[in-house]
This record gives sequence, C-alpha cells and structure tokens, in this order.
Amino acid sequence: MYEPSKHPNNPLHGKTLQMVLEYLLEQYGWEELGKRISIKCFMLNPSIKSSLTFLRKTPWAREKVEGLYLETVSRNYQ
Repeated sequence: MYEPSKHPNNPLHGKTLQMVLEYLLEQYGWEELGKRISIKCFMLNPSIKSSLTFLRKTPWAREKVEGLYLETVSRNYQ
C-alpha cells in the first residue's frame, strides 16, 4: 500500500484530496472540471462534500483527479 510519508519527492506529498479538489475548482470551476473529468459528482448538483465522498470510494476517479492536478500544477509552474 502507498504511504505518502515514505515518498517525499512525490508531488502529491502533503496534499489532501480536499486540497487537490479545491485547487482544481479554483482553476477550472465545476462546469469545466465536469468537462475534463466526466463524472456525475462534478456535473449534477456538485459539492465538495459529495465529490470527496465519491472520490474516496472510487480509485479510478481519484486517479483522474490527481492526474489533472499534476498536469495543471506543472503547466502553471513552467
């Protein structure tokens, strides 16, 4: 199992899922986020709470969110 404390060079180290989601919302908003990652919790009555609940239970969706976060952060800091 992955343990963030053992991977300090990981760009997600120290970032909670909530921090990642809030960053993406700041960058894109719900509508654009729903276009980029097509999951219902971003498109139908979105909220941070419901999205976090879904993402914590759904590994493939969480991977997509984390991937978009990494892509966005790297693009913004180039």
